[in-house]
Amino acid sequence: MDPKIEQFVGVTGVSHRDARRFLDKYKRVDIAIDAYYNDPNAAAPPRPAAVSTTKLNQLFDQYKDPDSEEITVDGTIKLCEDLRVDPEDVVLLAVAYDLKSPRMGEWSRKGWLEGWKALGADTIPAMQASLTRLRERLGSDSAYFQQVYNYTFDFSRPAGQRSLALDMAQGFWGLLIPHGLEGGAITHIASAQAEEDDVDMTGTGEGWKEAYTQWWFDFLNEKGGKGVSKDTWQMFLEFVRTIDARFETYDAEAAWPSTLDDFVDYAKGRLASGGA
Repeated sequence: MDPKIEQFVGVTGVSHRDARRFLDKYKRVDIAIDAYYNDPNAAAPPRPAAVSTTKLNQLFDQYKDPDSEEITVDGTIKLCEDLRVDPEDVVLLAVAYDLKSPRMGEWSRKGWLEGWKALGADTIPAMQASLTRLRERLGSDSAYFQQVYNYTFDFSRPAGQRSLALDMAQGFWGLLIPHGLEGGAITHIASAQAEEDDVDMTGTGEGWKEAYTQWWFDFLNEKGGKGVSKDTWQMFLEFVRTIDARFETYDAEAAWPSTLDDFVDYAKGRLASGGA
């Protein structure tokens, strides 16, 4: 059976025939599901039954560590295989947020049950469809992106540590920032200072460019240091959203972390030298 049809049926509860009809027309599962729920003529097929706690518990038991009451790394790898998703896919950060994962690659029964119930999924096909919708939402919904972004720092930080290791922070930035830029969740907004000064943004571009993420990594690696603080992590997203493409509207007197002050000088230097 076509996995797309199984996903559609798992979410909507319609017949395989109706699922095929919508997928033939709309091709993508997420678009087809939205079309189904927005189609007044599609009301005849029953809406899906309430999410089954029994099914979710059975799935949790299938993946959980036999020696603990949590799904751990080995179970997460098996889950990813069954969901047909790469363990390093950015969508799993959204799943971690919605299921309130306590640590990377780990899932509690409470978070599993409450999270999948909220997402309306109690089977693997329905979970696959949820991942499709979460990936799209993470890329396009600014508020949701920020919630997932902030949660990523907390759930990935080692127990007892106040900062996130530099290489780990770069790995997460490398997943989140391009996804947000591509989908529009990170859109350029003029900073309050720029609006107050009525800065002419003509010719400066929309703001943060994809290449600047690598500049940020290069700067951090040259600067040295072992970790990224929560303040720097959270403020960096605001910085990316408000900085102009030539770093001209940056207000060094504002309450930015000193690391960002230094980065702006570094970025201006690279721009002056041709942006290499």
